[in-house]
Amino acid sequence: MRFAVSPDELRRAKVPHELFLTNLIGNHILMTVAIGGIAGSFPWLLALIPTISFAILGFTLWRARRARGRDSWYVMCHWQVCARRSRIFLTMLTLLVASATLGWVGYTYGGMMKEAVWALVAGTGILPVMATVLVLVIVESDALYHAHEARLPAWVVARYPAPTAQRVEGEAQPSA
Repeated sequence: MRFAVSPDELRRAKVPHELFLTNLIGNHILMTVAIGGIAGSFPWLLALIPTISFAILGFTLWRARRARGRDSWYVMCHWQVCARRSRIFLTMLTLLVASATLGWVGYTYGGMMKEAVWALVAGTGILPVMATVLVLVIVESDALYHAHEARLPAWVVARYPAPTAQRVEGEAQPSA
């Protein structure tokens, strides 16, 4: 659905999506490649990636909660869209941390071979996170475009109705 919003609101509605994409692309893709090159010498540097990500996702969830009483309806709705996807990504990162912790415990106290630990962590943690990153980059890029075009998904409009929001008429409405 498309709405009549000011240029300032359009600019402010793009912020959560830009922040989320920065985390996904800058942190989870580019930093992973950069740190992966030196991880053999400094393996604990890899812990920076989920740490930074948890901080950004925590800020996003905090800011989305704060947006409910602070921002205009349109901007608040885009924070809520981003918060929903942040929760999904937090779940995946938690799975990664849990699998890494289990791998460490298995290696340190359970006598697991190093290769088995890497297989456990890669298969149950790293691979699902990277697949989620790729899907979320596509979905968030689309959401960023929609924020620029003054559009909102139907689910967010239904969940956070605004009687004063002005829909732009003249567009073909999708059938439900």
